[in-house]
Amino acid sequence: MSDVWQVQEAKNRFSEVIERALRDGPQVVTRHGRPVVQVVALDPATGEPVRTDDGFLQHLLDMPKVEELEIPPRRGRRAPPVLGS
Repeated sequence: MSDVWQVQEAKNRFSEVIERALRDGPQVVTRHGRPVVQVVALDPATGEPVRTDDGFLQHLLDMPKVEELEIPPRRGRRAPPVLGS
C-alpha cells in the first residue's frame, strides 16, 4: 500500500519517505492534490524496482476458475421480451 505525501512534506521528511518506500512500498508525492511522482525501492543487486506483494495477485490466482464453479440453474424468471418483433 502506498502512502501519499504533499511536495513540501516530502521535501522536509525525505529520509522518512525513503525509509517507508523500503519498508512499506511505493510512496506517492502530490502537487496541488495531484499525484506527480512515486518513490519506489530498488533491488540493490539489479537496480530494478522492488515489487511489493500485498497478496492481491495471489488472491486472484487462487480464485476458482469458471469451469470449477457450480452455477445453479435459473428458475422462476421469464425470458426478456425480444425487441423489434
